[in-house]
Amino acid sequence: MNLNPEFYSRYQYFLIVDLEATCCDQRSFPRNEMEIIEIGAVLVARSGLAVVDEFQTFIQPVRNPQLTSFCTRLTSIRQTDVDQAPRFPDALQAMLSWLTPYEDYLFCSWGDYDKSQFIQDCHYHRVAYPFPEAHLNLKKQFSITQGLKKRFGMAGALQKAGIPLQGTHHRGIDDARNMAKLMPWIIGGGA
Repeated sequence: MNLNPEFYSRYQYFLIVDLEATCCDQRSFPRNEMEIIEIGAVLVARSGLAVVDEFQTFIQPVRNPQLTSFCTRLTSIRQTDVDQAPRFPDALQAMLSWLTPYEDYLFCSWGDYDKSQFIQDCHYHRVAYPFPEAHLNLKKQFSITQGLKKRFGMAGALQKAGIPLQGTHHRGIDDARNMAKLMPWIIGGGA
């Protein structure tokens, strides 16, 4: 969807979400069995694009409870981080409780993966998908707003905007924070 003022003006906040999930490089389990192991979320006010609040939690996977070495290398998330973490239904409830004061938000992520992964995990754990239908693909919108044919990964978009990547790439909360910094370029003010 192409973001225009009429569309986003009805929202007070942008809820920027980045998920990390179990993964492997040896095809030891199928993609449809990946599970969220971290939720990172940053709430940005539409007016002024300032960060209002943040949320982060690790999640204990149940299908493939042992993280692969590839997953740990990619995300820097350790087995000890997830072993004592809440399971998905409790982590999702914690996120929804955090969101309670901020009802009027647009769910945003870099690409459509995060929304799809939420839907998959909700289905597996038999909990209702809790977010509104509207979703903004920040990756696509960045390219549209900047007049680019190529779709950049988040790190590439930061480089294109001249913003240094902060934190650890492929960590949910750090990637969500970096996406928040790109909002002026995504909404159209930065060039």
